[in-house]
Amino acid sequence: MGDARPRLIPRRRALALLAAAWLGTPGALRARPRPPWVGYLANEPTPDALPVLSQALRDAGWVDGESLKLWQRYAQGKPALYGPHAEELVRLGVNVLVAATPPAIEAARKATARIPIVMASIDDPVASGFVASLAQPGGNVTGVTLAAPGLAARRLELLKEAVPHVTRVAVLWNPDNRSAAAELRDAQAAARGLGVELLPVEARGDGELKPALAAIAKLEPGGLFVATDTLFQASRRQLATFASRQRLPAVFPLAEFADVGGLLAYGAVWADTFRRVAVFVDKLLRGARPADLPVERPQRLELTVNLRAARALRLAVPSAMLLRADRVLQ
Repeated sequence: MGDARPRLIPRRRALALLAAAWLGTPGALRARPRPPWVGYLANEPTPDALPVLSQALRDAGWVDGESLKLWQRYAQGKPALYGPHAEELVRLGVNVLVAATPPAIEAARKATARIPIVMASIDDPVASGFVASLAQPGGNVTGVTLAAPGLAARRLELLKEAVPHVTRVAVLWNPDNRSAAAELRDAQAAARGLGVELLPVEARGDGELKPALAAIAKLEPGGLFVATDTLFQASRRQLATFASRQRLPAVFPLAEFADVGGLLAYGAVWADTFRRVAVFVDKLLRGARPADLPVERPQRLELTVNLRAARALRLAVPSAMLLRADRVLQ
């Protein structure tokens, strides 16, 4: 019988054969291109933002951890962190940068003029200087804006419908927000037709919010209109609680405010926005140029009514409004 022992291959030859086999493997690590990287910059993680974006990208064929890598950075209520976070994402070499809310967009624009930026803006991006126009954004920024003509007027109309006897309404707004002045003008124009006097109160940052609320309380208005602003969005629970304690019927720009106790909210749907953001990311990853992709306005506006807040205010919301509402919180 022959020798059954395996034939030994010299070590040097074995290593050479192993290297040749590795180099010839189609899936060899050194030959595999890196999947696209997408950066995401926002104030805080919310269930209707990044998870929605990730699922919409998956539906388009981009699976996080496989054909795509998502990098997340959050300011967590500290505006000074937006800049360093944006710069870090640029240094990482992301292929597309998604920026949610104006401070994130501004930080992304300062960090790069080369990497495509997809914005999810609650403000008017033209008034804010993010794009040249909605139809022809120019530069490296495009995406979705939640701002739309007539929204401020419609919110005031809804407040008047819910509280017919209201004649004096405080308006919380941020004059440093470049699109807030237009929103205030629209509300003032609507107020004249509704027989309502607006009482504007300014708050530019966290340090001014508490004094602004104290000033509103001293005015003793019959209602509260909260303008669109990142500061107010981040402070939505505080604002809803203030309105409840002051027994102030209030209208807000996003459903998130009603979800934490606000009476009325009317505006774009945040989750819808991030589904559209995913469409922009998909197009850019496939070779489109941001300057060629027009900025989109909301495709759907949602009215949310919080009946718990109404009961606390001893307010009977008109049945016609409840029938029209997209969401009624019991």
